[in-house]
Amino acid sequence: MSANTESLYQDHVLGNYGMPPLTFVRGEGTRLWDDGGRSYLDFCAGIAVVTMGHSHPKVVSAIQAQAAELTHVSNLFRNEQQAALAAKLNGLAGGGGKVFFCNSGAEANETLIKLSRLFGRAKAGEEGRCYQVIVAAQAFHGRTFGGMSATPQEKIQGGFRPLVPGFVTAAFNDLDSFRTAITDDTAAILVETIQGEGGIRPADADFLRGLRALCDEKGILLLVDEVQCGVGRTGTFFAYEQAGIRPDAIGMAKGLGNGSPIGAVWIDDRHAGLFTPGSHGTTFGGTPLVCAAALATLEAMEEEAVLDNVATNGAYVMEQLQALKAKFPDYIVQVRGRGFMIGIQVAEPPGDLVALLREKGLIVPSAGGNVVRFLPPLVATRDDFDEALAILAEGVRERAAAAEK
Repeated sequence: MSANTESLYQDHVLGNYGMPPLTFVRGEGTRLWDDGGRSYLDFCAGIAVVTMGHSHPKVVSAIQAQAAELTHVSNLFRNEQQAALAAKLNGLAGGGGKVFFCNSGAEANETLIKLSRLFGRAKAGEEGRCYQVIVAAQAFHGRTFGGMSATPQEKIQGGFRPLVPGFVTAAFNDLDSFRTAITDDTAAILVETIQGEGGIRPADADFLRGLRALCDEKGILLLVDEVQCGVGRTGTFFAYEQAGIRPDAIGMAKGLGNGSPIGAVWIDDRHAGLFTPGSHGTTFGGTPLVCAAALATLEAMEEEAVLDNVATNGAYVMEQLQALKAKFPDYIVQVRGRGFMIGIQVAEPPGDLVALLREKGLIVPSAGGNVVRFLPPLVATRDDFDEALAILAEGVRERAAAAEK
């Protein structure tokens, strides 16, 4: 980090992230460059955001062209790009629904929570108490008050009580725990298909199918948070598709705009009408600029067959990581995940390993439960993975040796 940038951060940027260790100035594909000219392999991708890699030419061209035409128009008026993107996402979700656009995953999840309240009121009447949402232990649904209240982790909730009431916690991947938690006050179940910040913990297919059946039986909503695991990261556009289910609503964001700030919620037509004019809104959601970026991202995904790439290379890297675990069984506790959303759980807090890998030229984020994440752009190649695996092996070898001393 240049002295000037570091000083400006120190003096003027809120310290909730601590002092960032690097200043990145350029990106291309799977690589980043810092202000000293050094190149890094980026297996963070803005925390699962840069789907098609940095500065993808199709996305860059779409943003440039749209910025020259129309950047923003209020949602009091139509814009062509929002309509086209809504139709595209509705098709990817299987049709028969409506789409709301916002700016982030947290806002998408707020919309899901508001949907549960509207649904519960319609179900129980104006004076009823059907408003509770069952969430999973170690879930992460954002840092707004609603999302934070739906996130049963002390590191997220601590210092901000009183929280929004109405959230009940059940055990992830334990259908009986969710069944037991349902009462007459329950309006919905909200789960991540793969818990991201909680440590890359995939929901079992049988568990998701059981939740769908349970919600149908009890007459409540199944809301799925695909903010991190959606938009192709697991080899299908939505991760829940691999369980063969259809949720009542889906929250998405991160990878949708390849770096442009966009969130979206798909809601089944059976429940979309619960939102009436004036019941929800946003100033910046669904602008022509961000929708153009998202449309270009989705088009590039199709043209470059990235879902096939994720399925093929995702299986390859899992095999290689399992082999690495076999070499260092005392240090690598578990490898889990799907596609390009992989967690490597290690036998120590992951900060030292993350820093060591960064020094060696590999950027990776951590997650809960002593996990280091592989979240590369979906265009990452076999060569990219081989480079990342070689750096990881060096880092694991050094940290394992240090742990033995």
